[in-house]
Parts: sequence; structure tokens; C-alpha cells
Amino acid sequence: MTKKESYRHILPHFQQSGQAYFITWNLKDAIPLKALHRYSSQLEILKSQLKSCNPGGAANSDSLIQKCGSESASPGNSSSQSAEPKINADWTQRFGSLHPKAVTPEIESIQKEYYNVRKKYIKAYNDLLDMEKNPTVDLSKPQNTKAIIDSLKFFEGKRIENFAFCVMPNHVHWVIKLFEKDEFGKPVYLEDILYSVKRFSANQINKLENRKGSLWQKESFDTTIRDDIHLYYAVEYTLNNPVNAGFVADRNDWGGNFLSSNF
Repeated sequence: MTKKESYRHILPHFQQSGQAYFITWNLKDAIPLKALHRYSSQLEILKSQLKSCNPGGAANSDSLIQKCGSESASPGNSSSQSAEPKINADWTQRFGSLHPKAVTPEIESIQKEYYNVRKKYIKAYNDLLDMEKNPTVDLSKPQNTKAIIDSLKFFEGKRIENFAFCVMPNHVHWVIKLFEKDEFGKPVYLEDILYSVKRFSANQINKLENRKGSLWQKESFDTTIRDDIHLYYAVEYTLNNPVNAGFVADRNDWGGNFLSSNF
């Protein structure tokens, strides 16, 4: 089957070989599906509006939505952040700047609204995850955390570069860069990486917990990393999640945290 640069479950997802991403996924029962229905419905309406006023058709509309997604960034990417990014010199060699195409005032207005709704969706999503303190399966148990870490590192150096990740009690944050080609010379797609990681970790944790059935929510949330500043904030948000959720005072005390030595 030919891979597409966009696919969807509840939300649209965009994938491109060689791209970096900030990804979050959670346990199946961590967030009720209807909890974020209002935001999902609003995003669908705005997407339809983009298609109706865009003469380029659905493909160009998806491109406009993808730009909105990359601009929304991770929850930690905010102009109000006081910390100055400590950026390695090679970051700018990994990521280019956005050069947005000219759009009509009508499309620009819809993009802005899509951006704002998506930010609210992200915040509500992460707030709900952090509020739950006693999940049915505790991913922060050492054996469960190890199973997830093993899966996150499985393709390291072959298909991905790990920047950072955090295994929380009911969800996972992951900042990675896909390789252009895998060890067999085939394009690397985020959809395939996530499928493998979630399947392997679910099988291992089900064995450890003596349980059966689905572990992960099918939907995941992924944001395209657009530049080095965005990368910095995505990594910081990921590593500081245990502190912000009230589990530890120092992020270095959280066993599920990982930061690449390149940073």
C-alpha cells in the first residue's frame, strides 16, 4: 500500500520522511473520547471551510491545516516563556525556516481560528492527562517504563533519532526525528514507527500486568517540529511534565525521562 503524507483517525496527521515531531499518546481509558468532542467538531468545521474557500482543493487545504498544526506547536511553546533556549550549533542545520505561501484574507482568518481552537484542544488534552493520578495500568512502574523505553529506543540509529521522551503514569511524550530512509533504503513514516512502538510496548506490558486487550488509545497527537526554537520548547515541555504534574520536584528524579546526549 502506498503511504500518504497525511492520514487521520479523529484528528488529521501529517508525515514526511526526515521530519522531526513532538508526539503524545495515552492509555485507552485515560481520556473519554467525548471529553474533547467540542474541539474536534470545531476543527472539522474549520477544515471544511478551508476546503470550500480554497481553489487548490483538498490537498492544498491539508497543507494549510498542516501549517496551522506546526504553528500551534507543543503546549510548552509559548512566547511567554522566560527561559532562553540553549541551542546547539548543529540544530539550525537540522531544521529550516517556514516560508508561508501567500493566502487570501479569508483563508488567513480561518487559519488563525483553527490555530486558536487547536491550542485549546492541546491544553485541554494535556490537562486531562495530568489530572489522572491513578490509572488502571500505571506506566510509571519500573517494569512498564522499561518496556516502553525499550520500544522507543528500538529504531534508534536505524530509522529515528531520539531527542527526548517522558513516560508518565498514563501517557508518553516523545520528541524524535525520522530518518529519510531506513536500513533497507525505504522511506521512514511516522505512522509505521508509532504502530510498531505501540504494538510492542502493549504486548510487553500486557504480559507484565497479566492482562489482555487494547492498551493504547488509537489516536495519538503529533506536531511537526518547525525549527530549533520549537524543538527546544518541545524537549523542555517533555522533560518537565512530571514536575508540572506534581509527581517530582526535580525532573532528574523521574525515572521515565530521557534526554539525548546531543543536547
